[in-house]
Amino acid sequence: MLNLLLPALLLVQAPAPAPASSAQETIAVPSPEPQPAPQPAPAAAPQPAVPPAPEAAPPPAAGKQKPLSFFSQRFKFRWDQFLPLTAEVDGLRINSIFFNKRSLGFLKGAEFGTRAVVDVTNTASTTRTPGFAVAVFDAQDRLLGVASGGPKLGGVRAGETESFDLSFHQVLERIPRADHFYLAVELTN
Repeated sequence: MLNLLLPALLLVQAPAPAPASSAQETIAVPSPEPQPAPQPAPAAAPQPAVPPAPEAAPPPAAGKQKPLSFFSQRFKFRWDQFLPLTAEVDGLRINSIFFNKRSLGFLKGAEFGTRAVVDVTNTASTTRTPGFAVAVFDAQDRLLGVASGGPKLGGVRAGETESFDLSFHQVLERIPRADHFYLAVELTN
């Protein structure tokens, strides 16, 4: 049905042919007078497409504390050795890190997982709440294990020293043969 309807619509839309006359009529059409070419409008000065410069942040007021920050650094790995560190994040001094297997002295040969122990001191005047992440790599930069953690409740009070036990789970068998590690510390207060 559509095949019949489409040609019919085209015929209805087509203009009717002019009637044929035996005598041809000549109509003189006066030639239009030449019009002067329109003058282009004066071009506006180009505007630069540069957004306005952002306002500069006001300088920190005297006595105000600077914003808390993030720390991440690569260190040489040592298994079952105390590694002293000299890093600080907004008053939280990172003293050392220690990698070993968790065990109990009275149960000979019993192991309870692989861990990293991070020791910190809060030298700031207020409590700091840190989060820690440790990623351990071999000499070919292959990831061998990851541990993370932080305080369970509260944080590290001003002037106090605390140790945080970060556990490696599932992927941990090659950690004792690591070459280097990254330690990241993020403060949440």
